[in-house]
Amino acid sequence: MMRPAILYLEDGTLLRGHAIGADGTRAAELCFNTSMTGYQEILSDPSYCGQFVTMTYPHIGNVGCNPEDMESDRVYASGLVIRDLPRRVSSHRARESLGEFLTRQGVVAIAGVNTRLITRKLRDFGLMRAVITTEDLDEAALQAELAKFPGMQGLDLASTVTTAKRYKWDTGLWELGNPDPKPETHLHVVALDFGIKRNILRGLVNAGMSVTVVPASTTVDEIMSLRPDGVFLSNGPGDPEPVTYAIATAKGLIEKGIPLFGICLGHQILALASGATTRKMSFGHHGGNQPVKDLLTGKVEITSQNHGFEVDASTLPANLEATHISLFDGSLEGFRYTDRPVMAVQFHPEASPGPQDTMGLFARFADLIQANARI
Repeated sequence: MMRPAILYLEDGTLLRGHAIGADGTRAAELCFNTSMTGYQEILSDPSYCGQFVTMTYPHIGNVGCNPEDMESDRVYASGLVIRDLPRRVSSHRARESLGEFLTRQGVVAIAGVNTRLITRKLRDFGLMRAVITTEDLDEAALQAELAKFPGMQGLDLASTVTTAKRYKWDTGLWELGNPDPKPETHLHVVALDFGIKRNILRGLVNAGMSVTVVPASTTVDEIMSLRPDGVFLSNGPGDPEPVTYAIATAKGLIEKGIPLFGICLGHQILALASGATTRKMSFGHHGGNQPVKDLLTGKVEITSQNHGFEVDASTLPANLEATHISLFDGSLEGFRYTDRPVMAVQFHPEASPGPQDTMGLFARFADLIQANARI
């Protein structure tokens, strides 16, 4: 028997469908993701903390869920919105259905709604706050639930998703039949965890770097006491500007001259630490089919992206140069210092889900570390 569910948007749009996850009521920012695959990786990406994800592809859940495809220890997305949940799971790797997975994780989700309508609204009018509920709430009650969620701007979400304690990571890129490979490493990197994905850690290890992951609030002195060859600043959710402690740490690390690499939120934090500014985007970039031009090589690469804030390219200081731009809207997708060993990209070279065109950036970081060691 199908359980009724409601999706309510802050512009007053009310869509009725059926629940495919946990019972309850949640409010969050509603975004859309254009990836055709990888729903489990998306749901378990800490960068989606505070957001409902609408999948634009109509059939979601075909291959079920399994422990190996998790990008963190749990689901961080606040909820899921899809058009259709297939009745049959078709994958030898599946351990449970998507519905069973969402229910076990305590995540609200709705199916049977017009995701094309939702996507067009968000594209035309920008991201909106929304409510997903399995309760029979009237519009006044739905508006009251909306009021409990202030929106993403001004929220420091990195502090809520970061690791509580330091840990080591030495596992390389996942392979079918070999989910725990241990490549040789010759460099040591400290990774600041603002909501780090496991495939980023795997990518660093595969490029020859052992990784020590530390909490987001770790200071410059604490990082340097670990004697790293380089420091990585991870992806993460929300607005970079309130993460003032990390901006201060990044500024201190830049002054130390140690090689740095930032991805997504890490890219924004490095930009802010350098004197640039960031701003909220209308509907952001979320998906595994985003074209980016590498200005250093002239190549066009398809990337995986998930961000609702961007660095304003016009505010980059003179000693920073753009290295990547979006071919969708011309926004900044990467930069580097001209006088220090610092590089950063807005997109996700580790994919998971998505194409692997830019996986070589981890090796580029390793080369940057080695070149700096020779100076």
